[in-house]
Amino acid sequence: MTILDVKNLSRRFGGLQALSEVTFSVAKGEIVGLIGPNGAGKTTLFSTLVGLIRPDSGSVSLDGKNLAGLKPHKVASVGMTKTFQNVALFAESTVLDNVLTAGLLHHDVNAARG
Repeated sequence: MTILDVKNLSRRFGGLQALSEVTFSVAKGEIVGLIGPNGAGKTTLFSTLVGLIRPDSGSVSLDGKNLAGLKPHKVASVGMTKTFQNVALFAESTVLDNVLTAGLLHHDVNAARG
């Protein structure tokens, strides 16, 4: 069963073609890595998948739901988001509370801790 389906995703910034018809799928339970040199488009791809950047063309669906045009908080509410390389922690919180913060998107505090 495919959980993430990306078809012909393209994005251009002026004269720079950052993504060109990227197509792949990820099956439920599958672990996939993405590697490439600086400037290859990895960050642009992930930012496009989660709605931070709009693609020029192509489609993204998660668990059968079309994510086209959704804002990042809506994409996160259906189950996909990204973390950023420059992590900002809540200095006044414990390590556990910092990690559990993401769980609060879908659960109350007790369920996130569970």
